[in-house]
Amino acid sequence: MKQIVAVVKPYLAEKVLEALKRAPLEALSVFEVMGFGRQKSYLDEYGSSEYSQAFLPKVQVTLWVDDARAEEILRKIIGVARTGRIGDVKIFMVPVESYETIDIATGQVHSE
Repeated sequence: MKQIVAVVKPYLAEKVLEALKRAPLEALSVFEVMGFGRQKSYLDEYGSSEYSQAFLPKVQVTLWVDDARAEEILRKIIGVARTGRIGDVKIFMVPVESYETIDIATGQVHSE
């Protein structure tokens, strides 16, 4: 199993989620996050003074997929999130060695 983390600009988040709507995923989580990459920080004007905004708003989509489907899912994300501008998307793919699920009804833990 693989964990894929895609950090995208907010206006791209809906496109990414729409592309993943019918994808064979084990699980998916979405978070609002702040970050910066190559663009670093930039200066903005507030009234008559300048101030630095070190972090830009982003959306983090984290999903878990079977090893066999990971490349397919990766291509889907890249296909909709790449516009050619700096900071469009950062994607990380990490192997998942094991995980546990808890059955809420019985309280039993299942290891995978």
